[in-house]
Amino acid sequence: MTWPAGAPGVVQLPSGRRVRGRGLRQDLPAPGFGLVLLGRDRPVPWPHRWVAWPDFRLPRSADDLRAALRDLLDRSGSEQVEVACAGGTGRSGTALACLAVLDGVPPAEAVSWVRAHYRPRAVETPRQRRFVARWTP
Repeated sequence: MTWPAGAPGVVQLPSGRRVRGRGLRQDLPAPGFGLVLLGRDRPVPWPHRWVAWPDFRLPRSADDLRAALRDLLDRSGSEQVEVACAGGTGRSGTALACLAVLDGVPPAEAVSWVRAHYRPRAVETPRQRRFVARWTP
């Protein structure tokens, strides 16, 4: 079962698949699977994968992020999946923009796309914006 349209933080990708973005501080129902984007792994009470990604920076491994996002995109067809960082804006927004590229949004449009469909301030830093613009599927 996937997320219902219009649920808090849920983004519908161009393919119709739905992924939730959020900050771990938000009190929301647990996903079936989560991608946790933090500088250090933090236990969460649901199945998850951790990608090392310090706040306001870039992921330590773009290859690790790419593999994790491909897995998340695959799971999104049948599971309630989410991308989560501490606040839910910078790292989560950047990952959602990269996920949108994997789903067909041109890299040059992905930041605008995620800001229109998720949060207006998503992808917080110039380095994160450049990272998305250079992202390849």
